[in-house]
Amino acid sequence: MQANLHAPGIGSAGRYNRPDMRIAIGADHAGFALKQQLVATLTRLGHEVEDLGTHSSDPVDYPDICARVARQVVAGRADRGMVLGGSGQGEQIAANKIAGIRAALCNDLYTARMSREHNDANVLAMGGRIVGSGLADEIVNVWLETAFAGGRHQRRVEQIAALEKR
Repeated sequence: MQANLHAPGIGSAGRYNRPDMRIAIGADHAGFALKQQLVATLTRLGHEVEDLGTHSSDPVDYPDICARVARQVVAGRADRGMVLGGSGQGEQIAANKIAGIRAALCNDLYTARMSREHNDANVLAMGGRIVGSGLADEIVNVWLETAFAGGRHQRRVEQIAALEKR
């Protein structure tokens, strides 16, 4: 599957920074509590949220959940995605296996802003065992509100997309 960088949810600046984005979200058992909190936060902010699991704190493997989130973004059924785990690292890796996804592990505000501004990240990964609830809400807010800068960064995003075709 080839990703269109200008398709909704992939790189279309017009789809970003709206108060009513479509967000696909998923987590493993270690990210479940954080996912529940973020679903409530996102809903309260006026976003449409699709919760793709898990739906309890029972142990579960994350790769399929992260792939479902990523595929919703690539298909344009979600403007952005969020994947949550204990550290968020494995979730980021799994999401990035889907062509067209630029998942960024953001456990701080600076990384959240830069992932959007310079890399046009379309999936946010976070660690529920690393990030406290207040900081998580701030990270999400910064990540959703930060626009992609384009310019020289657009060329780099295109180079990343070209790697998926080699």
